[in-house]
Amino acid sequence: MKRKQYRNGLMVLLLFYIMLINLTGCGMKAKEPMSKTKIMLNTYVTITLYDHQNMELIEECFELCAEYEQMFSRTLTDSEVSQFNLAETGTYEVSEELYELLELSMEYSELTGGAFDVTIEPVSSLWDFSSLEPVVPEEDVLIKELENVGYENLQLENGMVRKKNADAGIDLGAVAKGYIADKLKEYLVSKGVESAIIDLGGNIVLIGGKPDGSDFSIGIQKPFEDRNEIIGTIAIKDYAVVSSGIYERCFWEEDVFYHHILNPETGYPCESDLTGVTILAPEAARADALSTTCFILGKEKGMELIDSLEGIYAVFITKDGEIEYSKGLKETFQINHNQ
Repeated sequence: MKRKQYRNGLMVLLLFYIMLINLTGCGMKAKEPMSKTKIMLNTYVTITLYDHQNMELIEECFELCAEYEQMFSRTLTDSEVSQFNLAETGTYEVSEELYELLELSMEYSELTGGAFDVTIEPVSSLWDFSSLEPVVPEEDVLIKELENVGYENLQLENGMVRKKNADAGIDLGAVAKGYIADKLKEYLVSKGVESAIIDLGGNIVLIGGKPDGSDFSIGIQKPFEDRNEIIGTIAIKDYAVVSSGIYERCFWEEDVFYHHILNPETGYPCESDLTGVTILAPEAARADALSTTCFILGKEKGMELIDSLEGIYAVFITKDGEIEYSKGLKETFQINHNQ
């Protein structure tokens, strides 16, 4: 048996902070950015402030992360999501934040005809890609649980969520970090922050640009590289940049490669011609949902979807190493290649 696991770490989905250098402008010495990293939300969370020397603001962001994790986590037994998943058939009032995130998730579930499905929890809970010894679920168990997957099992109306199947469950792993990053941006902006970077394990949200008004330069991870190697950089400000890939959480078993992006139709990792996806969007939550969706749809259908959405762009990396850009991306942002 051959088994190799790739663990989440700083090199995985941490889009490079190339903007940490050259922070001076017009010959004036800039203040040093204030930054701190914590392991939260099952990833590395880094908050970097460029125009405020206020560690208290950063700590308050970490506190917000903990509050949202208590709402959205599938694995914390006392979280709001876990309690909902354990509930019987019926209609339930949920928090405003959970309802808002479920609305977004249902929107993309419907938009993609279930290629993205927020109710994949009965299947996703069978896989543990963070384990030191991950295993493939028994096929008969997986097939049985697939019967409980289907976004039609949920109905949302006026802050209430109707659960039509007692064995249905929600998994917000494909959207929660993006949503939380957006909320952290909203909070920091309300405190007067105008230049900052929020990084939730590859979910990057930019507040403004550099203190001198120029763009940040965000690097894109090269799939499957052990070192923090990037394929190039994007000059960008006040936007969200979300990257994900089949190299994030994965393992080999019996010479078969398994990764964490599951196909709601089969319950197994999706078979895609892509290895890396980077989505650029005004909101990280939408970018987060689309990064997963595009993997499942594949290059052709995924790019067709991105090109149909206003203000949203994508960089696809295919299995053969080709780099594909969505319509209008090169005209909107400056791209610098390492190749």
